[in-house]
Amino acid sequence: MNLPAFFEEDRAAVDLALERLMPAGDAMPASIHTAMRYSVQAGGKRVRPILCMEAARIFSADIEPVLPVACALEFIHTYSLIHDDLPALDNDDLRRGKPTCHKKFGEATAILAGDGLLTMAFETLANAPIDPARRVAILSHVGASAGTVNGMVGGQVADLEAEGRDIQPKVLEYIHRSKTAALIRASVVSGAIAGGADDDNVARLRRFGETIGWAFQVVDDILDVEETSATLGKTAGKDAAQKKATYPALYGLEKSRQFAAELEATAMAELAPYGPRAARLKELAELIVHRRA
Repeated sequence: MNLPAFFEEDRAAVDLALERLMPAGDAMPASIHTAMRYSVQAGGKRVRPILCMEAARIFSADIEPVLPVACALEFIHTYSLIHDDLPALDNDDLRRGKPTCHKKFGEATAILAGDGLLTMAFETLANAPIDPARRVAILSHVGASAGTVNGMVGGQVADLEAEGRDIQPKVLEYIHRSKTAALIRASVVSGAIAGGADDDNVARLRRFGETIGWAFQVVDDILDVEETSATLGKTAGKDAAQKKATYPALYGLEKSRQFAAELEATAMAELAPYGPRAARLKELAELIVHRRA
């Protein structure tokens, strides 16, 4: 995948901040901190924290105070992957090209590593060096986006309950907009709030984040059909094997690609008023929709 230069710069900044914010591997109890660090440092493109940073950059040139917010979103994302891979959920052995956390450290430690990352995310948000009112707004939005009402956990529950059943379009939309799009939306909204955006601009970027997050999961469904495990860094073909509710399963690959393109166009329209200030966010949207891994 061809990544723009700014993406690599942002990713490097995020990785340094993650290292600074996480407990040392030998901090007591070392077993849990080693497992947390393993999963966070296993790789990943850091799409969510970079979306957060670039949304903030539309409104502020000073990104340093936004980095803890961006890292908190990566902590939540990684926690969700650890738990999603557990035998009780998707039962996967491979994540980011490496053995999953429970395969490396055991199920009990993996569960607690996910718990640790989730709680650390909110500690990190609470201590972010931004205006207190904006900090509270971010905490509220991120908490809701990770939760059960139109949030990530609610989407995961609906995803599990839909396995092996006839797929209804409304249920499929709910799963995608909750399980994946909610945290991507939270990344964009958090960045906008942290960068100083007013309510109208936060609402506009919320619509952008929701739409591009939806497109992200549609593309993820397509890649699960088309790509190999080596390319994806996780087990390919799992959706079909587990009879998951996906866009290719309901509509086929070609119609799914068309829908992803429509979502991309809708998301891009929300960025039009910002002109060149949103150039990086537009590149990220294109990357999300046209990625091959």
